Amino acid sequence: MVAETGKGSGGGKSSLKFLRRGKVKEIYEVSDEVLEFRFTDDISVFDKKIPSPIPHKGETLARTSAHWFRMCSRLGIRHHFLELMDGNRMQVRRVDVSADMAHHAKKSVLIPLEFIVRYYVAGTLWDRIQKGKTHPGELGLPAHHTITYGEKLPTPHFEMTTKLEHIDRLLSEKEAMEIGGITRKQVNEIQEVILSVDRGIEKDIHPRGLIHVDGKKEFAFDAEGQVMIVDTFGTGDEDRFWDTKEMERGRFEDFSKEFVRQYYRKSGYHEQLMKAREHGGEEPPIPGLPPQMVEEVSKMYRSIYERLTGEPFRPVRSA
Repeated sequence: MVAETGKGSGGGKSSLKFLRRGKVKEIYEVSDEVLEFRFTDDISVFDKKIPSPIPHKGETLARTSAHWFRMCSRLGIRHHFLELMDGNRMQVRRVDVSADMAHHAKKSVLIPLEFIVRYYVAGTLWDRIQKGKTHPGELGLPAHHTITYGEKLPTPHFEMTTKLEHIDRLLSEKEAMEIGGITRKQVNEIQEVILSVDRGIEKDIHPRGLIHVDGKKEFAFDAEGQVMIVDTFGTGDEDRFWDTKEMERGRFEDFSKEFVRQYYRKSGYHEQLMKAREHGGEEPPIPGLPPQMVEEVSKMYRSIYERLTGEPFRPVRSA
């Protein structure tokens, strides 16, 4: 499939080859070395795409991602970002998605894992704690400690999940290294990069009254076999942020798409979906969001962009 695009880095119109569509973005081939990400206004939760586009969401994600990639450049952290265009379009160095990890010679290749770090108890970690699947000792806490929601962990808690499977699956370290084709030394290196990036994020958002709770990142090996951060990170889709003042009052106000997840939890859909997955049954289709909720979510993403970047959101593209 070939699609017409707007102005690219060279100006004028160009025809780009459509490669694939993810949950929230489309990927096109610019050249043998360059890809273009187009961030859609789609939104997904629990690995399900919601049939309700969110106005301006794609643009807020693209522009926030570009903000953090530029920070990585200042910090000397390798990445694949090249240029932001037209608000919701981003050109990046090409990274091949391949099951063959024995490359590291002339091309960059994705490590087929998602790397998660948690600084506070929230999200699916809290779900596992409540179900007795994760215990205090695994989090660096005393064995008989009673864990509370929002509690700060004594040390960052790292997790690895699948990337290319239909549903993200939490992995043991051994299984992750086998699937990812990486060594313990490379895992350590990736974790150090994550901590460096997150220190930069925390330093940047602290003056704007935000706390970085957790987040996920993706990595690849570049042509020289060096680790580099790829895809997107530090947005309301990949990460969770809390308002500092509200947290001090004991309220955990999420600046992330957790707001949408909670909507489906309260509606009962999440419970139905999890039961279907646990028993191998047919998954119920996810219902759309009501119009008022769509507008609230759109406002939330624009607000997240402003709080994270410190810049007012003035759309480049019409909704």
